[in-house]
Amino acid sequence: MQGRSAVTLIAIAVVVGALFALFAERTPEPIGPGHPAPLFSLPSLSDNKPVALETLRGRVVLLHFWATWCKPCEEEMPALERLRHSLDSDRFALLTVSADEDRSQVESYRDRLKLSLPILLDPSHEVSRAYQTYRYPESFLLDREGKVVSRFVGPREWDSEIYVDRIRELLGGEPRPKTEGGPALSDARGAR
Repeated sequence: MQGRSAVTLIAIAVVVGALFALFAERTPEPIGPGHPAPLFSLPSLSDNKPVALETLRGRVVLLHFWATWCKPCEEEMPALERLRHSLDSDRFALLTVSADEDRSQVESYRDRLKLSLPILLDPSHEVSRAYQTYRYPESFLLDREGKVVSRFVGPREWDSEIYVDRIRELLGGEPRPKTEGGPALSDARGAR
C-alpha cells in the first residue's frame, strides 16, 4: 500500500510539473540586434503631446533610457546633446526616455542641465519593460526599418568617433558634419 501511495504521488508531481511547463508564461526573447524595436507612444516632457516611434521610420534612431537619480546618466547627457547637434535631423533622431515617476523631477533635471534633448516620459515603466530595460542608462540603436542594430548598457561618450561613425554608417554616409546653429531634432513629431 505504501509503495502505491509513493507511485501515485510521483505521478501527480509529474503531471503537475508538465502542466506548469505547458502553461507557464514564457520569458520573452531578449531585445537585441536584428529584432524589431517594440513600438510605443509616450508623452513629450515639453508639451505632453504623444510621440510615436513609428513616425520615425526612415531615420536612424538612438533610443536612450535614463533616470534622474542615475549619476552615469547625468554624466553622459552633454555627449548626447553634442551627438544630436552633430547629425542631420532629417535622417537621425535621438529620443530619451525618462523612467522617473515624478514629472517635476524630470523638469528640474532638464532645466538644471540646460537640456534641449527630446525627453519622453515613461512613469509606468511600460516601455522600459517592453525593451527589457532595468539598468540605466541603456540605449538602443535602431536602423531605418526600426530594427535593433545595437544595445548598449551603461554610459557612453556618444559624441566620440566610434559611435558617430557607426551612426553615419547606418545613415549611408554623411557628406559633412552639420554646422553650428543648424537644424536639430527638437521634437520627434517633426518626422510626421
